[in-house]
Amino acid sequence: MGAPGLDSETWDRSIHHKSGCLILDAYFASRVGFSGDRITEMSHPKLNLNQYLILGLVAICAPLGDTCLSRGMKPLPAISLAHPGELALSLVGAVFTPWIAAGIALLIGFFASYLTALSWADLTFVLPATAFGNVIVAFLSRFWLHEPISLARWAGIALITVGVGFVAQGPSRTELPAEVNAPPEVAAR
Repeated sequence: MGAPGLDSETWDRSIHHKSGCLILDAYFASRVGFSGDRITEMSHPKLNLNQYLILGLVAICAPLGDTCLSRGMKPLPAISLAHPGELALSLVGAVFTPWIAAGIALLIGFFASYLTALSWADLTFVLPATAFGNVIVAFLSRFWLHEPISLARWAGIALITVGVGFVAQGPSRTELPAEVNAPPEVAAR
C-alpha cells in the first residue's frame, strides 16, 4: 500500500530505508527524489540574466518612483481632504509636474516588471526584492532628499537586508506535487 502520489515500491523504500526507522510523510516524499537508497532534493531552476534584470527593475523602480513622488510633492502646498473640489484640482495639477510624472512612470515600470517576475517566480521569492526597496528608499531619502533617519529605522533597514538575504537563498519557484498541478478531475481519482 503506497502513500498518495507515490507508488508502493517508493513508499516502502522510504519507510524501510536501511535502518528501518526513516519514515517520511507523503508531502515530504513528493518533494524529494529517490536514487537507489539515497534521498536527494529535486533540482530548482536557475535564474537567467533577463530574470535577474527584471528583479533588478523590481528593486529599483519602486524606490526611485516613490522618491520622485516625494520630491515632486515637497514644493507643493499641503493637500486638504476637507475640500474635495480643491483636492481633485490639486492632484490633477500635481500629476503634471515633472518629478511626479517621472515617479508615476517609474511606478508603472515597477508594476510591469513585478507582474513579469510573478509569471515565473513565487510571490515569496519576488516580494523580498520589493522589500529591499526599503533599503534603497532610505538611502535616497537620506542622501538625495536630505531627510533625517533615526537609528531605529537604520536598525530596521539592516534587519530587512538580512531577511532578504535569507529568502534569496531559496528556490524561485516551488515545485508542486503532480496531484496539485493536475486538473481537478484527474486529482479526484
